[in-house]
Amino acid sequence: MNLTQQCVRYELHRQFAKLVGANFRIYDDHGGLAAFVNQKGFKLKEDIRVYSDENKTQESLMIQARQVLDFSAAYDVVDPQAGKVGAFRRKGWSSMVRDEWEVLDQNDVQIGTIIEDSQLMALIRRFLVKWVPQNFDMIMHDGKRVCDLRQQFNPFVYKMTIDFSDDPDGNLDRRMGIAAAVLLAAIEGRQQ
Repeated sequence: MNLTQQCVRYELHRQFAKLVGANFRIYDDHGGLAAFVNQKGFKLKEDIRVYSDENKTQESLMIQARQVLDFSAAYDVVDPQAGKVGAFRRKGWSSMVRDEWEVLDQNDVQIGTIIEDSQLMALIRRFLVKWVPQNFDMIMHDGKRVCDLRQQFNPFVYKMTIDFSDDPDGNLDRRMGIAAAVLLAAIEGRQQ
């Protein structure tokens, strides 16, 4: 599956009960496997690989942390054939209460933001009820939402819908939306 195709909706599933690292499967809007993701455990510097299949025959994307420890961490999204697609940078202090990320282009110019749905819901998730599903919106500088990243309630399997229906013209590179979902699922997985 080519991640640059214009699917409207994907669904990410995190493999349950993996002791070290994590594996994710991303399904397209027809239920077919679009990508297999491998996050290695015990890495000081995050390095997540996205493959076209479970056999890892072709690498589709790499999501790599720029530094080992960084409160405002930046992660490059790289296509092994085409080069850097963009990057995400966590907004350090503001993400303590409500997760917020900057969406950067290939030249590290901010083109948008990923933000958790509401400050009240973020506080409830952090301090009262860990089971409340997260919801993130990817919004471009013009204020247009291009991707909805919505965790689904399931106590056994982490699932997130990656919905591009607000972006029918394909203004956002689908690889960036998928990379955002993978990164959020990986970071959220470490925090639990």
